[in-house]
Amino acid sequence: MCGICGFAGKVNNSRDVLKTMMDKIAHRGPDDEGMYVDNDVAIGHRRLSIIDLSHGAQPMYNETGDIAIVFNGEIYNHLEIRKDLIAKGHTFANDSDTECLIHGYEEYGTELLGKLRGMFSFVIWDTNKKLMFGARDHFGIKPFYYSLFNDNFIFSSETKAILEFPGFKKEVNEEALEQYLSFQYSVLPETFFKGIYRLPAGHYLIFKDGKLEVQRYFDPMMEPAESGDLEKTVGEIENVVKDTINAHMIADVEVGSLLSSGVDSSYVVSEFPGKKTFTVGFLDKNSKYNEIRYAESLVKELGKENYNKTIDSDEYFNSIPTVMYYMDEPLADPSCIALYFVDQVAAEQIKVVLSGEGADEFFGGYNIYHEPLSLKGYQKLPKGLRKGLAAIAKKLPDIKGRDFIIRGSKDVEERFIGNANMFSVEEREKYLKHPITHIPPKDIVASTYKKVEGLNDIAKMQYIDTNFWLQGDILLKADKMSMAHCLESRVPFLDVKVFDYAKKLPIDFRCNEEATKRAFRIAAKRHLPEATANKKKLGFPVPIRVWLKEDKYYNKVYEMFTSDVANKYFNTELLVKLLEDHKADKADNSRKIWTIYVFLVWYNVYFVEEDFKPINDEWVKNRIKTA
Repeated sequence: MCGICGFAGKVNNSRDVLKTMMDKIAHRGPDDEGMYVDNDVAIGHRRLSIIDLSHGAQPMYNETGDIAIVFNGEIYNHLEIRKDLIAKGHTFANDSDTECLIHGYEEYGTELLGKLRGMFSFVIWDTNKKLMFGARDHFGIKPFYYSLFNDNFIFSSETKAILEFPGFKKEVNEEALEQYLSFQYSVLPETFFKGIYRLPAGHYLIFKDGKLEVQRYFDPMMEPAESGDLEKTVGEIENVVKDTINAHMIADVEVGSLLSSGVDSSYVVSEFPGKKTFTVGFLDKNSKYNEIRYAESLVKELGKENYNKTIDSDEYFNSIPTVMYYMDEPLADPSCIALYFVDQVAAEQIKVVLSGEGADEFFGGYNIYHEPLSLKGYQKLPKGLRKGLAAIAKKLPDIKGRDFIIRGSKDVEERFIGNANMFSVEEREKYLKHPITHIPPKDIVASTYKKVEGLNDIAKMQYIDTNFWLQGDILLKADKMSMAHCLESRVPFLDVKVFDYAKKLPIDFRCNEEATKRAFRIAAKRHLPEATANKKKLGFPVPIRVWLKEDKYYNKVYEMFTSDVANKYFNTELLVKLLEDHKADKADNSRKIWTIYVFLVWYNVYFVEEDFKPINDEWVKNRIKTA
C-alpha cells in the first residue's frame, strides 16, 4: 500500500513541485520515497513496504529504462502472471508485484487489466510513445484522483496532493454538496473540489498529446441463476472464501484482521492463519454500541488475540476534523470515525489488516434487500391506487405503516439510490440557501439502473450498491482511515474470483424471507458460533443519536449550525430546528444533523483553517522519521 502522485506537462521546478505533492501524502508511505522527472512528466511514490521489502522501491523501470511505473496496491496473482511473461521472454529484476505490471503492460497493453487479481491504482509512463496509462481496480478499493489544469494532467491517491499544484485554485463544488445531502457521500464524477475528478472503479485512462481518454474495462454485472443446489453452493462458498483469504495473506510482514460482531469479519478471522484481531466500541461493554464483548468471546473460542479500545465521546468528536482531513471529502457515515480508531489500534501492532467489506454487496447482506420481498404482495395492487394511497399517507403523521405505503407506491428505480438516503429533493431545496441543479437522486442512478432493467429487484439493488455505495462510502473510508495510520487494509471478499462466483448465485440464495446473505451465512455457520453467523446486519453502531441530546455536543453542533460558514450554504434557522427537535425527542434527526455537521467541519479544515494539523500528525512524523 502506498501513495502515488504526479503530472504530465510543462511545469517550472517540476522536481520541487512533485516533492511538495509527495509530502502531502507521506502518511500513505512512510518507509521510502522516489521520483522520476523528465521534460514531459514527473511521477512520485511514497512506499509502505509489504512485499519484497529490499527491492520494491518505486518508481520502477523496465530493463531499458523507457517505461516507468508508480503503483499503489497489491497484485495477488503476480507470480502466475510472472510465469507467463517469463515464458514469453521477459526478464525480471526482482520479486515485487510491481514489476509484473511493467512487463504486463509491455506484453498486453490495456488488456493486462483483465488478467489482474488484486487492488490497485497505478500510472505507467511510456517515454517512447509519450503516453501516460493509469488504471483503478475492478471495485474501487484503491483511490485515484485527477485534474486537467492549464494543459497539465495531474493525478494522486488523494486530492490534497493535487491542491498543492502551482496555481490550482481551491473551490467548493456546490453541485457535489447538493447530492451529498441525499447520498451522504460525494457521488458525482467531479469531487467536492472543482476541477478534481475521481477515476471510477473498473476504468483506465490514457493521456497523450494533451488529450485524455477514459474507458471502462470491468462492469460488475449480476447474472443470477434461476435455481441451484443449496448444499453444493454452501460448500463452494466455503472454498471460495478459503481461497481468497489465502491469496490475501501474501506479505513479507505480519497480517492481522479487524473484527466486529458481524458475520463478515468474523468469518475472515475464523479462516485467516494470523493471530491478531482489532476491535473498538462505545459506552460500556454491555451497550448495543459496543462490540468488544463479542470479539473477545469469539477470539477465545478460535484461539486468537484481540486488541481493543472503547472510544469516549470526547475522543470521537475531537477526531472529526482529523478524519475529514484524511477523507479529502465530507463523508457523513459515523462509522468512518470508529474505523479511524480501530485502524489506530491495529497500526500500533502491524502493517497489514484484513477486513470484511464487500460480502454484503456480493452475497446480498443488507437488510434493505428484504424490501422487494416485503412489498411484493402490496405491489400487486394497481400502481395508480398505490400512488393515491401514498399521496394520502404523506399528509399523515409519521405513524406505523406510513413509510411502507409510500415506498410501496414506487418502483425500485424510484425508491432505492443505495444504502443511504438522507434528504429528499424537497428537503434539500428547503435547507440549502442556493440549490443549483435541482436534480433528484434517482436521476443520478438512472443510467446505471438502465443497464440492469431485466434483472430481479434484489440484483438491481446489489448492482446499484456496488457501483455507488461501495465506492463512495465503504471503500473510501476503508482506504483513507487505514492510510491515515500508515496501515494497509485488504478486503478479501472484494476479489474478482469471489465476484465471478457470487454474481451467479440464485436470488433466494442471496436473500429470502428468512435471512440476508442466506447461503453465505450457512457457510459461515460451519466455522462460527450460530449466534454470530445469524446475527442481523448492524453496520458499525455509533451512539451519535444519544450524544446529540447531551448539552455538551448539542451546543457544539449548535455553534457550527449558526456559524458564518453554515449561513453561507444553509438556511440556519431550519438547521437549528432540526437540532432542537432531535433533542426534544420529536424526531430522530441524528443522521441528517450529522450529514450537515461533518460537511461544515470539512469546510473549516480545508477552507478556513490556515495550516490544519491532524491530531495524529506527530505519530505519523515519527513513523516516517524512524522508517
